[in-house]
Amino acid sequence: MSSAETSTLDRALAALPAPAPGRRVVVALSGGVDSATAAALLVRAGHEVVGMTMRLYDARGTTAARGRCCGPRDIEDARRVADALAIPFFVIDLEAEFTRAVVDDFVDTYLAGATPNPCVRCNQHIKFTPLLARARAVGADVLATGHYARLAAGPDGAPALFRAADADKDQSYFLFSMPADALGAVWFPLGGLAKGEVRALAAALALPNAAKPESQEICFVPDGDHAGFVARAALTRGRTLPAAGDIVDADGAVLGRHGGAHRFTIGQHRGLGNLRGVPSGERRFVTAIDPARGTVTVGERAAASSREVWIDDMRWLGPRHAPTGALAVQVRHRGERHAAHVEHHGARVHVRFTGDGAGAVAAPGQAAVIYDGDRVVGGGWIAAS
Repeated sequence: MSSAETSTLDRALAALPAPAPGRRVVVALSGGVDSATAAALLVRAGHEVVGMTMRLYDARGTTAARGRCCGPRDIEDARRVADALAIPFFVIDLEAEFTRAVVDDFVDTYLAGATPNPCVRCNQHIKFTPLLARARAVGADVLATGHYARLAAGPDGAPALFRAADADKDQSYFLFSMPADALGAVWFPLGGLAKGEVRALAAALALPNAAKPESQEICFVPDGDHAGFVARAALTRGRTLPAAGDIVDADGAVLGRHGGAHRFTIGQHRGLGNLRGVPSGERRFVTAIDPARGTVTVGERAAASSREVWIDDMRWLGPRHAPTGALAVQVRHRGERHAAHVEHHGARVHVRFTGDGAGAVAAPGQAAVIYDGDRVVGGGWIAAS
C-alpha cells in the first residue's frame, strides 16, 4: 500500500465511529466497488460486520451488463466480497416491495406525462425501510451503505444529512426521502472520500470487484430503453399506452410527430426527429407534455426552464420547524443547486429561483431537494412549474 493510500485509509478509519461491544453493523452490498469498500473499512476498523444484498428484480434472460446494481451477477459479486472479508452474508428478497414502490411508480409516472426518479423511491421505500428492518432482525443497530453523503450533528444536535466531500459524486440528492428517524441508524463510510480514493483503496485492499465498472443505468432497465420498458410493463399491467401525437410549438403549430408522450421528459432535446420549420443545427427542447391530448410542446432552451416550481409530498430532514426563506434547491441529479426563496403553502411548498439567470429545467415528477448550505433540510416531488 502506497503512502497516499495509507494516508487515505487512516483518514477514512478515523472518521468512523469506534467499535462497541455487542454492536453489529449490516452493510448493504450492491455488488459494486463503493459498498464493498465501505464494508472493508468497517472490518478494518474492528466492527462486527454482516453483508446483506437485496434481490430486487428478475434479470434472467436479459442482456444486462455487469455493473447494474442488485442484478443476479451483482449478487454473486457481493457474495465474493463477503467471502473475501470473511463476513456473514445474506440475500434478502424484496422483489415484491420493489415492484410496488419503485417499478410501478416508474411506469405510472411516465404514463402520466411526468418524469420519475426510481433511485429516490428505492431509498425511501426499500433501502431505509424494509432493509433496515431486516438488519435489525439479525441483531444490528446500524445499516451502512456505499453512498457518497455525510452525517453529522445538525443545529438541534440531532443527526443531519450533508453533501459529500466529493461534490462530483455527491448522492445526498437521492437520500432526502429516507425516513428522518433512520438518520441515527445509518452510516455512510465514504462520505469524506473522493471516488478516486475509494477506487485506490479497493485495489489496495485487494477487493475482488475493485476494477468493476460503475453502474450508469437504472437497474431494472437493463438495455437503457426507458420507453420500451414502460411500453412492455404497461401492457403487462393492462394499461393503455399514450397514443402517437403531434410535436407542436408554443403557438400550437405542428412541427412533427411522436410515438407516444411516455417517450419524453421536460428539457429533453434528443429523439425529436426532424422538425418542420426549425433550421438545421438548431435545437428544440421539450417544454410541456400532455398525454391526454397527445401533444409534446417544444421550444428554445430558455422556454424549458422554470422560474418557480410547486413541490408536493414534502419530506423534512431538518430542524423541527421546516425552514423558509433564502435557501438552495436542486431539481436534477448532477444539476446545480439554485438560489431560491422557499415558502410553505399548507401541504405544498413554493420555490422561486432567485439567482443570476434565475430558472431551472424542472420536470414534474422529479425530486426537488432543499439545502441550507451543505445540509439537506428536505425535499419533495415537483408537481408543477
